Amino acid sequence: MNRKITYLNQEPQGYVAVSGSKSESNRLLILQSFYPSLTLKNVSNSDDTHHLKDALASNQGTIDIGHAGTAMRFLTAYFAAMPNKEVVLTGSLRMQNRPIKILVDALRMLDVDIAYEKKEGYPPLRIKGKKIVKKHVQIQGNVSSQYISALLLIASTLENGLTLELLGEITSVPYINMTLTLLNQIGVETDWTNNLIRVKPKQNLGANTIVVESDWSSASYFYSLVALSKRGSVTLSSYKKDSLQGDSSLVEIYKNLGVNTSFKDNTMTLTKVEGFELPQLLELDLVGSPDLAQTIAVTCFGLGIACDLIGLHTLKVKETDRLVALDNELSKLGANIEVTEKSLHLKAFTGNINEGVSIATYDDHRMAMAFAPLALKVPLIIEDANVVTKSFTTFWEDFENVLA
Repeated sequence: MNRKITYLNQEPQGYVAVSGSKSESNRLLILQSFYPSLTLKNVSNSDDTHHLKDALASNQGTIDIGHAGTAMRFLTAYFAAMPNKEVVLTGSLRMQNRPIKILVDALRMLDVDIAYEKKEGYPPLRIKGKKIVKKHVQIQGNVSSQYISALLLIASTLENGLTLELLGEITSVPYINMTLTLLNQIGVETDWTNNLIRVKPKQNLGANTIVVESDWSSASYFYSLVALSKRGSVTLSSYKKDSLQGDSSLVEIYKNLGVNTSFKDNTMTLTKVEGFELPQLLELDLVGSPDLAQTIAVTCFGLGIACDLIGLHTLKVKETDRLVALDNELSKLGANIEVTEKSLHLKAFTGNINEGVSIATYDDHRMAMAFAPLALKVPLIIEDANVVTKSFTTFWEDFENVLA
């Protein structure tokens, strides 16, 4: 379903209760499956998390996780560590073209039996779970943090624990730290020294309850709305100033774009600073929070300022090639943009944005939500608008409520 949106010069105001972090929820659901005494509250209601829940509860021989990339990575390791369990793990056509060889190779170092059902290096996978006794594995440090987290999430359940040796440069550190902190919160001992991460075995947990913080990636679209307004103010819950999520870097990033963030109890309020003098150029290394790139690029375009974003190499293998998608869709609107394999460079735009442009979303939830705030500047059409349910099921309702 396509959605035509126009909210020219409106001022976002109001309150939004944002669902729990998909990143935290998916990690904790894997841990809860290993440790049933763990109770979770404010779990994400995203499609991805529902896919993961369904897969964990399934007794089927073939499990299809659709577009859910995190679920594919985490479940690959999860089923590998389930003795006497054999499954075929598959997904959508796009998922079958997203690489997973690095994780499979690491699991094979632990003597797990995993075979590719179709194309070498890609799902679907036939996984024969086993009792893993080896306790050392190597993996490149500059790959998607989800490969590393997938291994960390099974580590404490293994007889001898696990030592991960990260080779070369280490990227996406905030997401690795998130996984380790969640392990620590439920009582698992970990240590990260230099390039070695050690996780001690833990067979049983006492009763434990964790409240999942709301998703910072979801907050980014409201930061964009406020930044593109003149006097906007939106309050979001439930957020903490000392968040585990790498995307909490939004606070400092959008301070440079005229948005002030204040915290009270479990809420944060985003307020546009009137008369704020914007920079001519925003330069950011997003290696620790690449999912923010789309929103930031669109915000900068709408504000008429240039941006140089680096550290984006993982965007090539997301739901779509996000760098190419940004190039395509921002160019339609009149942007002067250049992308490489790992960076985006947008020139300042001072003309009139092309009206009535139809924004393709490429089966990518973040494309739909990142472009939506531009409706404050120009009428837009968002194609396949319901793709947002992958991570934010109530996005359009919440978006419209703060602009009503």
